[in-house]
Amino acid sequence: MASRTASKDIITLKGSAAIVSEFFGYAANSILYNRGVYPEESFARVKKYGLPMLLTQDAAVKTFLTSLTSQLSEWLEAGQLQRIVLVIMSKATGEVLERWNFNIVTDVEVVEKGVIKEKSDKEIMREIQAIMRQVNSCISFLPCLEEPCIFDVLAYTDAETAVPFTWVESDAKLIDNPQMVKLHSFDTKIHKVDTLVSYKVDDLDDE
Repeated sequence: MASRTASKDIITLKGSAAIVSEFFGYAANSILYNRGVYPEESFARVKKYGLPMLLTQDAAVKTFLTSLTSQLSEWLEAGQLQRIVLVIMSKATGEVLERWNFNIVTDVEVVEKGVIKEKSDKEIMREIQAIMRQVNSCISFLPCLEEPCIFDVLAYTDAETAVPFTWVESDAKLIDNPQMVKLHSFDTKIHKVDTLVSYKVDDLDDE
C-alpha cells in the first residue's frame, strides 16, 4: 500500500526576513532598470521568481544594495522595520520625482513569542511575481524621466532601533500633490508588504 508523507511549509521569522529583504533587492534593481536610472548595458539578465530579472553590474550600486538588504534583514528579524522607500530624484536639482513605498506590517506575536507560521513558498512566489510584473510594466503608467536621475533609500524604523553610522537622518523627501498607484502586496504570514508608487505630475499635464 502506497503511503504519502505530508509536509508543511513552515515560515520562521528569520526565513521571512530573508524573503522580504531579498525581494527588496530585486525590486530595487528592477526599478532602477525600468526607470532608466542607470544605463541598460550595466544590467545582467537572471531568472528569479520564475521571471526574467535584471541585476546591476555597477560595483558601487551592487555594494550599496548588498549592504542595504543585509541591514534590512536584521531590522525585519527584530520586528523594527516599518517601511522602505526608494526615492528617485533629479541629479541636477535634487527634486523628488518618484517614491516607491514598501510598507511592512510585522506579526508582533511571532517576534515576541517565536510563533511559527505556515505558507507555501509557491504561494509567496506567485504574490511576488505579481508585484514584479507591475514594476516591469511601470513605463505604461509612469511619466518618462527625461533627465539624469539618482536614487536614495529611506528606512522607517521603530524609535528605539539602533542605526548604523552609515545611515543618516533624512527628511521624508515628499512630492507635492503626487499621483499615486497602488501595486499588489505579498504576505509571508509574518511580514506583509504593501507597495505603492507616488510620482510627480508634469506641470504641462495640468494645463
